[in-house]
Amino acid sequence: MFSLKVIDTDNFLDMSPTSQLLYFHLSMRADDDGFVSNPRKIMKIANIPDDDMKVLIAKQYIIPFESGVCVIKDWKIHNYIQADRYQPTHYQDEKKLLTDGEGGYKCIQNVYKVDTQVRLGKVRLGKVIDRESNSSLEYLKDVPKEDLLEFKDKGFTESMVKSKAEDLLLYCQSKGKIYRNYKAFLLNALNKDYGKKTEATDKYSSIKKITINNDNNTK
Repeated sequence: MFSLKVIDTDNFLDMSPTSQLLYFHLSMRADDDGFVSNPRKIMKIANIPDDDMKVLIAKQYIIPFESGVCVIKDWKIHNYIQADRYQPTHYQDEKKLLTDGEGGYKCIQNVYKVDTQVRLGKVRLGKVIDRESNSSLEYLKDVPKEDLLEFKDKGFTESMVKSKAEDLLLYCQSKGKIYRNYKAFLLNALNKDYGKKTEATDKYSSIKKITINNDNNTK
């Protein structure tokens, strides 16, 4: 079962189709407490890239553990299982790290740390929780001020950057595209659209200067 309270929100629908698909695959294979023992296997079966797992973790739709097990945070919102049919999860050690409330599972303590190299299978969490990082689609929604200044030094105005970021955001959302570094993706697009014009202008200016100098030498 899936509750519209979770999957019909803008936060959920803003994710790429493959991130949403991974969420459904994980939920379909979870035990009666919402725990999934083999997320890496499920990703391979569904042919879903690692970045989609990072998105689900960053948006807190799943909670990963060092053991490689993960749990669907909103499992109890999606499903109510009658007592005579309920089978307790095998992952009691992980369950002890959680509290169960109306808002879904919450961690009693950090089950992973931003500055450590905890893994979910081969998915390195590292800085996954930073939604504003270059690896998150959120980057295109609000380009950091320091990056706007950096782009400005490269010859791109703030309006150029924001307009192109908005175009790329719509493109990624409509096509379900995922990139490892959205800052680099944005810079490449800016160079493609504006870089050649700047280069052509510079060449024209150089030719004009040479012509003027030649004329002066002729005189």
